[in-house]
Amino acid sequence: MNNEVSRPKRVALEIRKTLAELLHTETKDPRLAKVNITECKISKDLSIATVYFTIIGSNKGDVEVTDAVEAFKKASAFFRSEIGQRLRLRITPHLRFFYDEVAENASEIEILIQKALHSHDR
Repeated sequence: MNNEVSRPKRVALEIRKTLAELLHTETKDPRLAKVNITECKISKDLSIATVYFTIIGSNKGDVEVTDAVEAFKKASAFFRSEIGQRLRLRITPHLRFFYDEVAENASEIEILIQKALHSHDR
């Protein structure tokens, strides 16, 4: 079996790391202050990177999430430029940002499981 990680996965991982670093050190926008990059997926041709994020203490419908999406849209050219310079990619992917609902959904499922177990014990 081939144990090597595919190039798109390696590039996605590097983009995720670079974005996290940029958010921590370079970004001044307060709407992105509590953002965590959770995942990055990239197309096979490396032209589009889909970046997922969460915000500490926020849920999908919160104003903070909407504000963060707008801030990412405004700053996407900056992020793309920095990624291109730092990673020295021949083609720098276009960045798309989405709120990551996985943790929120997992929390809801955990609550449902606990309720089911509790009602079963009665």
